[in-house]
Amino acid sequence: MTSVVVAAVQAGSTLFDTPATLAKAERHVREAAASGARLIVLPEAFLGGYPKGLDFGITVGARSPEGRDVFRRYREAAVDLPGPETARLAELAAELDVHLVAGVIERAGGTLYCTAVFIDPRRGLAATHRKLMPTAAERYLWGQGDGSTMPAVQTEVGVLGAAICWENYMPLFRQSMYSKGVQLWCAPTVDDRDQWQATMRHIALEGRCFVISANQYLTRADLPDDVHPIQGDAPETVLIDGGSVIVSPLGEVLAGPLRGGAGVLVAELDLGDLDRAKFDFDADGHYARPDVFTLTVDESPKPTVIRRP
Repeated sequence: MTSVVVAAVQAGSTLFDTPATLAKAERHVREAAASGARLIVLPEAFLGGYPKGLDFGITVGARSPEGRDVFRRYREAAVDLPGPETARLAELAAELDVHLVAGVIERAGGTLYCTAVFIDPRRGLAATHRKLMPTAAERYLWGQGDGSTMPAVQTEVGVLGAAICWENYMPLFRQSMYSKGVQLWCAPTVDDRDQWQATMRHIALEGRCFVISANQYLTRADLPDDVHPIQGDAPETVLIDGGSVIVSPLGEVLAGPLRGGAGVLVAELDLGDLDRAKFDFDADGHYARPDVFTLTVDESPKPTVIRRP
């Protein structure tokens, strides 16, 4: 394969209504597939939702009953892995012959995780990646992933990897993924700042990989009427303003950034650019200096209880 068409879906979740969000995902995936895309990336926390602007009744040292009930609704909207939502995505991937990387809120026991799922058209749910470090107030909603879910997924369209939102700022995580040979770096996010664009271009250059960043476009209208984001209650208020982008291994913007609404960003990638870019820089090869620098990565799972016979 010398080229592949990829797509970044930019859309907002319907908060606390996962069936409606799943239907929205299906519409956008079909649109992307109709444009020829073989790899389609959906935003961070798309299934399950990113509750931008909600405080869950938290102050330092205290939680409110109302906030606990909002969290109950949020947990009910999360998805099990595997579960019916990923089974439906697997059916869709098989029907359309596409690979999907999608952000979900994963429900595991009493804890939620911000997770990226890799859906293969033949294998279904092929791998998962739990976000290693939730950012700021995300930490009272989500648990931390461990090193056991940091996959590089081999596919016929290339080697896929995922870094979720501000994980893209973690240099040791990036180096670990570069060492696995990631070619198509998927970056589900909700960071809509202009600075995010510099980060995506930097990772493409540093990793000499293609970067596909999919962001939400979320408005107040996507949230229920009975919750009140800090940004205000006017339905047209923009909570997350997109910025999805696709970048080449030499840092060139191939599509985007998309602003001002939902949509599907599509680009055809020349896979020969992967080799052309490695000519003068390889973060895990001729530019690595392993005689000077060593990175140790613990990829073992970290269960709470270890039972020994």
